Amino acid sequence: MQLISPPPHHDIYSIEDIKQLIHDLKNANPQARVHVKLVAEIGVGTVAAGVAKAFSDVVLISGHDGGTGASPLTSIKHGGIPWELGVAETQQVLVLNKLRDRIVVQVDGQMKTGRDVVIAALLGAEEYGFSTAPLVVLGCIMMRVCHLNTCPVGVATQDPELRKRFSGKPEYVVNFFRFLAQEVREHMASLGFRTMDEMIGRVDKLDFKPALDHWKACGLDLSTILYRPDMPPEVARHCVVRQDHALEKSLDHTTIIPACAEAIEHRKSVELSLPIHNVHRTVGTLLGYHVTKRWGGEGLPDDTIRIHFTGSAGQSFGAFVPRGITFTLEGDANDYWGKGLSGGRLIVFPPRPSTFAPEENIIIGNVALYGATSGEAYVRGVAGERFCVRNSGAHAVVEGIGDHGCEYMTGGRVVVLGRTGRNFAAGMSGGIAFVLDVDGDFKRRCNLGMVDLEPLDRAEDIELVRDLIRRHIASTGSTYARKILDDWIELQPRFVKVMPKDYRRILLAEARARAEGREPTFAELVGATSG
Repeated sequence: MQLISPPPHHDIYSIEDIKQLIHDLKNANPQARVHVKLVAEIGVGTVAAGVAKAFSDVVLISGHDGGTGASPLTSIKHGGIPWELGVAETQQVLVLNKLRDRIVVQVDGQMKTGRDVVIAALLGAEEYGFSTAPLVVLGCIMMRVCHLNTCPVGVATQDPELRKRFSGKPEYVVNFFRFLAQEVREHMASLGFRTMDEMIGRVDKLDFKPALDHWKACGLDLSTILYRPDMPPEVARHCVVRQDHALEKSLDHTTIIPACAEAIEHRKSVELSLPIHNVHRTVGTLLGYHVTKRWGGEGLPDDTIRIHFTGSAGQSFGAFVPRGITFTLEGDANDYWGKGLSGGRLIVFPPRPSTFAPEENIIIGNVALYGATSGEAYVRGVAGERFCVRNSGAHAVVEGIGDHGCEYMTGGRVVVLGRTGRNFAAGMSGGIAFVLDVDGDFKRRCNLGMVDLEPLDRAEDIELVRDLIRRHIASTGSTYARKILDDWIELQPRFVKVMPKDYRRILLAEARARAEGREPTFAELVGATSG
């Protein structure tokens, strides 16, 4: 399988998108802190201010010296600036805008010593990330082949034979951080600080004159980097309050969770009908958190909680919903519908009195089912762009989609009963999509870089598609899908099976091994994806 590091985040194209993602994650687990990682770069302070206003709990400023061995060489060599510059700018902008009190500033990027920690603290950071140094302590020799599965010392590999070479022990990392903490204490004592909080943002304690006296640094002006904003004493220079995510105002908290208490605690069936408006964001996610907290990954029996919504749903309707929850939406929905679906069932169809043809009209927004891992979704109507991007296990039926459908998909099954936009299946390495080529030009709109197009002629595929369409009809009442089944003999040849090349090789390798009465080996599966 091909790896991309860092991966593109197709649910983030603006600061508003980041704000929505932060809200989604906080609903998914209110006890967790949400971090936003930013590359140290000119202007990073302005972005950090936006992240603080978007209610992130932590902003991480990452310097250019760090990075994984899986990153492109151009990123490793030319991306970003030193973390010192990024932290200095971030601290100044946050303090000047009176935002520093609500967000934790973290820093990383080849930090190795206690001196690095103290400098970061004096510049304004209060948390510090270490990756390379602890990995070296555990045996990493920095071969920079983390993405090739060939790490010679067994650190970054899934190959059982190579993993046997791993010689690291937890005690090594414990000792490293113990000595690191001791060095920090010694520097703090020499500076006269008793606690870390006293030290945050005290750039006046940085002595840079010896460096500027050196002939190589002669003429450098560090005043803007070491500038300390002159603000009233009540303006905090480190985090002192928590972000207010306003979860208590959500529809889940005020209405849904109290009504579903018996289902959450005792697995008793609950059925509700509720109105919904587009100001209601991330509906169902907090409910899913309580179900998962109580019952773990198993969730509830199917259809334990059934809620019928009427109206226009806001962003992230049904995000991260686990097994046992079924949401039916009679109306339409905004972006991120079903993001991260985790076993639940989502259904959407237009209001029953509506007179337009659903298969010709948008019914849900962009980035629907982004990162879904399991569950079912049935959409009577057309979805926006980036439908099922990064889907890794959900089954979905939709009557048309926009551009970039099934991008980076790694699992699951998707049936598209209508037109697709351009660039379908870009980076798709797993799962299978079945598309009704209504116009005969689907091949032109499909990205064939990692997939092949095949006819729908295998008995098991035909039965799967017909079964999913039947479920779609039963869930949504789609007359359009009913016509497809009624004209199946004529329309079956127009279905196209989109099959990832790597996935087919893995299936063939598994089939060969099982024909020999054994399980496939790791080497066989890896070889299948690199063939």
